[in-house]
Amino acid sequence: MKHSWSTWLLLTPFALWFAVLLLVPLCVILVSSFAGTATGGGALPAFTLAQYASLPVRLIVFRTTITLAVLATALSLIIAYPLAYFIAMQARTRWRAPLLTLLVLPFGTSILIRTYAWTYLFGNHGIPALLNGPGWGIVRLINTPFAVLVGMLCGYLPLMVLPICLCLRRVDKQVLEAAADLGAPAWRRFQQVTLPLSFPGIATGCMLIFVRLLGEYLIPAMLGGDKVASIGNVLVATILQSGNRALGAAVFAALALILLTTGALYLWLMRRRFAASDDAVPP
Repeated sequence: MKHSWSTWLLLTPFALWFAVLLLVPLCVILVSSFAGTATGGGALPAFTLAQYASLPVRLIVFRTTITLAVLATALSLIIAYPLAYFIAMQARTRWRAPLLTLLVLPFGTSILIRTYAWTYLFGNHGIPALLNGPGWGIVRLINTPFAVLVGMLCGYLPLMVLPICLCLRRVDKQVLEAAADLGAPAWRRFQQVTLPLSFPGIATGCMLIFVRLLGEYLIPAMLGGDKVASIGNVLVATILQSGNRALGAAVFAALALILLTTGALYLWLMRRRFAASDDAVPP
């Protein structure tokens, strides 16, 4: 693509936004992560790796956060794909817009309100009270990984459905009809045609949810309390409560490294997918 002044003019607003609101804060946090820690918890001008040396102590927090993010992403995919398939391939045209509207309608409500509703349902006067009635004993749901997982699923499930639905809508039905004419059963048509063509939507949905969940603070704090530790909770406790900005910057730098690795993996998968598609098309 030949660059011209109009191209650079169109890219300038995004480049300025990207540099001022993303790159500069990341550089400031990275520099702060090498600073020393003052007696009162503030940062001292220095160059030390002491903050990074203390990160292995918080390894369980990273492991818990990544595990919950992976589980929530996988469950979101399992739940979202059949729904997206129904909306894109099975539902009548007049019903697609209402179904998509109902899907994104919860985003019109603050996630704080939705999460607070789950705290009531999982609290002692909600679902546990109903389960205790038949004599099932004391059931505890609040402040558990299960409650956090359910909150994550309900909070970000539409982010998985929409990309998959968009990809499935682009599937040429003539290809499916040709596969049926060649004798391929329904499950093989799905395996060899529909599923590969929907891979970009799957990868995009997984990327959107996984990245959001890695830095999630509100849902683990309200549904997990002090029983479920997450990176977001550690950052808030370290920076806002303890005032240890250098250690908080080191924790965030480790989180940023995980996010960059995830983004690089996503780009690699997408590049391989499109390269395979280009090789499959005859010249």
